[in-house]
Amino acid sequence: MWRELLPVGRHGATGGYRRHAWTAEDGECRVWFAEQARRRGLVYEVDRNGNQWAWLGDPAAGDAVVTGSHLDSVPDGGAYDGPLGVVSSFAALDALRERGIRPVRPLAVVNFGDEEGARFGVACVGSRLMTGVLEPGHARSLRDGDGVLLADAMERAGQDPAAIGRDDERLSRVGAFVELHVEQGRYLADTPYSVGVASAIWPHGRWRFDFRGEANHAGTTRLQDRHDPMLGYAATVLSARELARAAGALATFGKIRVEPNGTNAIASLVTAWLDSRAADAETLDALVKGISDAAVGAEVTRESYTPVVDFDVPLRDRLSRALGGVPVLPTGAGHDAGILASEIPTAMLFVRNPTGVSHSPHEHAEEPDCLAGVVALTDVLQELLCAPPDAPSAPAADVARDPR
Repeated sequence: MWRELLPVGRHGATGGYRRHAWTAEDGECRVWFAEQARRRGLVYEVDRNGNQWAWLGDPAAGDAVVTGSHLDSVPDGGAYDGPLGVVSSFAALDALRERGIRPVRPLAVVNFGDEEGARFGVACVGSRLMTGVLEPGHARSLRDGDGVLLADAMERAGQDPAAIGRDDERLSRVGAFVELHVEQGRYLADTPYSVGVASAIWPHGRWRFDFRGEANHAGTTRLQDRHDPMLGYAATVLSARELARAAGALATFGKIRVEPNGTNAIASLVTAWLDSRAADAETLDALVKGISDAAVGAEVTRESYTPVVDFDVPLRDRLSRALGGVPVLPTGAGHDAGILASEIPTAMLFVRNPTGVSHSPHEHAEEPDCLAGVVALTDVLQELLCAPPDAPSAPAADVARDPR
């Protein structure tokens, strides 16, 4: 599976991945997912928001255990962020069959659409729409850097944008969601453990800063006559770094758009996007206010915000015990699991990342750790599928029968 998926969307010059939502590369990933479902004789569905599902057992039975992640990427992202969780989910299903497990709950593997938000600027679009966190009209009006509407991109890919929105019927099917993900950080690298369990996701958000100035000639306009918005932007970047350091938080200006964007022209507009995260909402709010105050004259617009997510404690503790007491650790990265946590019991497993590098072509996890992640996910799924506490039993699915 890994070898089949690895070339899709890989850029020849950078070695990074460009699998942006509703592009041809994203479409190849979606075809790959559907083929994995077909090979295993699973019930394949695409929901109203473009999320892909592969079901073992009756999808309508309820109280299902769901696992999976996403297949899209950030610009020039790594191979593991997202795909490792989807590949490991199919591998864990195969391992359950090899063990001869007969679950009493349905099992599904999911690929959530547009998790990274790389093309349209809002992260976790598929799960946000499903849970109603993202308003459908706003989602349809999102535009990419070329001015293409999300609605038009979905329609070109064969998905009906008029149907998107909160999906109560889909949510009612799910009893628990477990997402495996490469660790984005190096906590586990300093431990003997290949796998950890997530405790919480820091609150985080994205803000747009518009610095306005006056376009003019770079070679003829005296310095004292300039209204250069790049100066305000540069000062704000430096202030953000110092304010974040003092707060023990994170602040990053990672995306910028300049108009008219000419080497010999003073800019008329600099638009920059801030990504900021902190251990608690109060710290984050104070940090963003401080950065906004430092951006004198800039227009600041909040584009997305996710409050702190504490994963379901009984589920988290149950998974940690099932895995022999592996480390429990927080993360500053957002995930579909964090969006779903407000609706259903949700947990995450992290696979050790030796360098901590992520959102980069240099993102990596060692094969023994990846295989340990599959074993851990298999153990967790077996625990949840075969011994659900205080839950009615659905008709058993015949995991042991592999139709391939």
